[in-house]
Amino acid sequence: MASKGIKQDMGSDSIPKLMLNLAIPAVVAQLINMLYNIVDRIYIGHIPDAGASALTGVGLFLPILMMINAFAMLAGSGGAPRAAIAMGKKDMESARKILGNCFGVLMIFAVLLTAVFYTFAPQLLRLFGASDVTLPYALSYARIYILGIVFVMIVMGMNPFITTQGFAKFSMITTVVGAVCNIILDPILIFGLHMGVEGAAIATVVSQAVSALWVLRFLLGPKTMLKLTLPDMKLEAPVILPCLALGISTFVMLSTESILNISFNSSLSRFGGDVAVGAMTIISSCSQLVTLPMQGICQGGQPIMSFNFGAGKKERVKQAFRCQFFACASYSTLFWLLMLLFPRVFAGIFSSDAALVDYTVWAMRIYMAGIFSTGVQIGCQQTFMALGQAKISLLMACLRKLVLLIPLIFILPQILSNQVFGVFVAEPVSDILAAAVTATMLFTRLNRILDEGPGGKKAQA
Repeated sequence: MASKGIKQDMGSDSIPKLMLNLAIPAVVAQLINMLYNIVDRIYIGHIPDAGASALTGVGLFLPILMMINAFAMLAGSGGAPRAAIAMGKKDMESARKILGNCFGVLMIFAVLLTAVFYTFAPQLLRLFGASDVTLPYALSYARIYILGIVFVMIVMGMNPFITTQGFAKFSMITTVVGAVCNIILDPILIFGLHMGVEGAAIATVVSQAVSALWVLRFLLGPKTMLKLTLPDMKLEAPVILPCLALGISTFVMLSTESILNISFNSSLSRFGGDVAVGAMTIISSCSQLVTLPMQGICQGGQPIMSFNFGAGKKERVKQAFRCQFFACASYSTLFWLLMLLFPRVFAGIFSSDAALVDYTVWAMRIYMAGIFSTGVQIGCQQTFMALGQAKISLLMACLRKLVLLIPLIFILPQILSNQVFGVFVAEPVSDILAAAVTATMLFTRLNRILDEGPGGKKAQA
């Protein structure tokens, strides 16, 4: 009966009401998750006599962090839907095998990534733009964080299996527990015990360990429908390979963020030095304030569009799209205005170093000049995903980062007299171009996709 009620709501209830009910928890979860990424940087940026250099050093670790997350989600984002499909077929044995196999492959990833990143951390950080001043801070943070990779794998890779069973609140609490621990431990270890960057890394690892225990407590406890058992962890190709194939899209999205961060840092280190890299660390932290909430909005719009697309209710799909598009575009425009009008306020949150703050204010106004268009790009791209057009959605995401932004980061400094300006201005140029192309693709294809329906020959899995 509950399932029937949900379907009836999706197909008949007010679209704006449904959007609010579904999107608000998703946005809250995204904002909480964001705390993991920025709380350390806020505290580190205010370490006496070392804040600017320490913040820059920790920022250089971001590409490694993004790759760790990408491998975790390769199994998590691919395995959870497969498990849900098996559960829908009442094939609980297969669902449990999927859970166990994904956990097993996550443990293999944890061992391999820990060994590789711990061994080659100095060389990688140098490659990412670390100088003699910032390398000690980057390496101190990296080596401790890397030792906790296993906890990241469990939290990010296994938490989707809790959500897919319908325990969304429990899944959200996983993130809340870790974030609260991190917020409490950071000032104690960084300032109270004078551990500096090492304290920030320890706080993060301990917080992730707490979240990992929370996840395992559920998956080994009485409430779960899918219990994690040792026999199910034995890898079987017919079980794990389809999961990894489904998760490759998310893996590509996250891993390209790592490549993008490396490109920015290496160019800025070459043309602007440590202060430019430090400014980029602050700016990338602020940019999460626009992208993550919009992902939450789209998580609310996706099930509405997907259900009504499957039900053949084309007008409700269009109404849900308009609601999602308006919310994303409005939010990104408001954020754009705040960044351009009050950049010093946001920069000051992350650092008390006057020179770094002044530089960040200048750079932020350039970098954020086109951020208003990301609402259009994300709103349209995620609509392709909701309508089963995963390949087009991935193509549009790659267009902005791989086709436009990364080449422009290296091309524009060779053309413009101010080379650092050339690096930063690559972002708004690619933002606006990608939004224009993605919106054009959607508006020209939407009616055809809706007419063909989910079983149409153009639909993409």
